Order: sequence, then C-alpha cells, then structure tokens
Amino acid sequence: MLESDGGEALANALCKNSTLTTLNLNRNWIGSKGGKALADALCKNSTLTFLDLSWNKFGPEENNALANALCKNTTLTSLGFGNNELGSKEGKVIVGALCKHSTLTSLNLEFTNLGSEEGKALADALCKNSTLKNLILKHNNLGSEGGKSLADALCKNFRLKDLNLKNNNLGSEAGKALADALCKNSTLTSLNLDSNCLGPEGGQALANALGRNFTLTFLDLSDNELGSEEGKALAGALCKNFTLKDLNLSYNNIGSKGGITLADALCKNATLTSLNLECNNLGPEGGKALANALYKSSTLKDLNLKHNNID
Repeated sequence: MLESDGGEALANALCKNSTLTTLNLNRNWIGSKGGKALADALCKNSTLTFLDLSWNKFGPEENNALANALCKNTTLTSLGFGNNELGSKEGKVIVGALCKHSTLTSLNLEFTNLGSEEGKALADALCKNSTLKNLILKHNNLGSEGGKSLADALCKNFRLKDLNLKNNNLGSEAGKALADALCKNSTLTSLNLDSNCLGPEGGQALANALGRNFTLTFLDLSDNELGSEEGKALAGALCKNFTLKDLNLSYNNIGSKGGITLADALCKNATLTSLNLECNNLGPEGGKALANALYKSSTLKDLNLKHNNID
C-alpha cells in the first residue's frame, strides 16, 4: 500500500517520465497529499492514457484538483475513480470536467455516492461530450429522476456504447424512459440494469423496445421483479430482434409459462448466444421446454438454468 508519501513520489515521477502509458493505483489509500500531487502531475504528463484511482480515500480538495486536471489533460482515455466518496458537490465538479475533456473514452464512477442531482449533471455532460464510450455508474443512488435524465441524454448522445446502471434504484418510470431511449438510440451496445426495481411496467416497456432496437448486443435485466407476463413479452421481442447476443433475466419470477414462451422464441431467434435464467421458478415444464429448444437453436451456447426446480 503506497499511502500519501508513495502517491507523492509517483506524482513526481509522472512529471518526468515520458514513456509510461498505464498506471493502476487501485486500493492504495493515497489520500489528500498524494491525490493533489497526482492531480498536478496529470496537468503536466503527456503520455499516460490509463489511470485507475479507485479506493484511495480522496476528499473534496483532491476531487476538485483532479477535476481541474481533467480539464487540462489531453492524453488520458480511461479513468477509474470508483469507491471514492464524491457525494453531491464533488460529484458535479468531476462530471463538469467531462464537458471539457476531449480524449476520455472510459469512466468508472461506481460506488461514489452519486444521487439524482449528479445523475442530471451527468446527463447534461453526456449531451455535450463527444468522446465517452464506456460509463460505469453501478451501485450509486441515481433514482428515478437521475435515470430519466440519463435516458433523455441517450436520445441525444450517439457516442456511448456501454452503460452500466446496476443497483441505482431507478424504478419503473426510469425503466420506461430508458425503453423509449432504446427506440431512438442507435449506438449503445451494452446496457446493465441489474437490481433496479423496474417492475412489470418497466419490464414490459423494455421488452417492447427490444423488438425495435437493432444495436444492443448485451442486456442485463436480472433481479428486477419481472414476472411471467414480462417473460412472455421478452420472448416476443426475441422473435423480432436480430442483434442481441447476451440476455440476463436471472432472479426474476418468470415462471413455467414464461419459460415455455422463451423456449419457443429460442427456436426462432438466430443471434442469441447466452441466456441466463437462474432462479426463475421455471419448474419441470419450463425446464423441459428449454431443453428441447437447445436441440433446435443454432446459436445458443450458454444457458443457465440453476435454481429452477426443474427436476
């Protein structure tokens, strides 16, 4: 563990080094002095493209300094900042830097205590940013309003390819807004909505969107309080969609009837390679139908049926 002194020493080295392109400082408790020194180094360094500063106990001053550095740095393409306590004020400062940074393509802000206001700020930044392709926001609390704002941004941003919103308490209204965005967005290829309380309404809306979206290749809807009807709706979408390759529906309650309908869809779908139905109360009938579908599907390679009482 480097801690503050080690962080300062590395920062000094970055000011002089002209070859290093990747630096991973995850879980080093660099703290205040080290964080500020690294921020200063980022303003001067012109070779680093990847930097992971996750789990480093940065406070308000370091966060502000790093945000300022992002506005000046012209080479960094990937920044990991997860598990640093941002909160409202600092979160907006970091997000604001996104509007000015011209090279960043990947940003990880997981577990940074972002709320709905920061979600709105992020949405605004996405409308202005033209380089970001990968955004990880899992395990925050963006809520319904933050989710709806991000959905609106997806209707305007045509660069982002991978969005991870796992465990953000989005709810059904944000789910419906994201579904609407998927009907309009033509660049997003990966969307993670695991554990977001989307419920039946959000699930139905996303199923309908899946039938109209032709860019998404990965979708995670696990643990979202979906039921049999949503399972059937998603099955219908799979009969129309020809781009999705990986679908995670684990830890819902799709049930036997939903499982049977999904099995029928697998016989017609020609692109899906991975389907996760773990813990869905499929029962013997659902399990049998899915097993038979495997004989007919020409593309499915990975089918997870754990914990479904199919014996």
